[in-house]
Amino acid sequence: MSAPAGHPRFVSLEGGEGAGKTTVLEALRAALQADGDEVLATREPGGTPLAEMIRALLLDPSHEPALPHTELLLMFAARAQHVGDTLLPALARGAWVLSDRFTDSSYAYQGGGRGLDAGFIAELERRVVGVRPGLTLLLDVGVAQGRERASGRDLVPDRIEGERDDFFERVRATYLGRAAAEPARFRVIDASQPAERVAADAVAALQAWRDAG
Repeated sequence: MSAPAGHPRFVSLEGGEGAGKTTVLEALRAALQADGDEVLATREPGGTPLAEMIRALLLDPSHEPALPHTELLLMFAARAQHVGDTLLPALARGAWVLSDRFTDSSYAYQGGGRGLDAGFIAELERRVVGVRPGLTLLLDVGVAQGRERASGRDLVPDRIEGERDDFFERVRATYLGRAAAEPARFRVIDASQPAERVAADAVAALQAWRDAG
């Protein structure tokens, strides 16, 4: 069974900790709205009230540690709700959807980071999600630089942010491997640059994608 089809108005942002996804998402939203488009900006895990509750369960370090398969299945439970209640209705009415993370995060974090089987993740993607972004912007930054940025936010790290560097090295390697395997969908943005340069590069990639379509 083949992977789900990509939707041309669905754009995901991916990357490790401290890559600057929030800043880039706002720049992309502003660029699309300036052209008069309806834009839904959302995030994963989350994007609906129920999915946000699952996010809290997943990321709160005060809860018992989730086993890798528990974490993966909760991620997909939140994603199924997000897709059915938020993403597909927005795409059906012609809106652009910008998502801070999507299924590629499960391949990177639960697959690369936790060591779960990519084939099992792919089966969940086909059966539970059924859609892929047409364009995925991978904000790539070295683990040390990204974690230094994230530590400057003065926030208590969530359960995943508290993982060791080797975990995030595996996450980054998985992301880059997926980008190399799917060059038609992925655009790799150098996120080691200043934030305004990263945002400008991402907006340029989105505009090129729109022009090509």
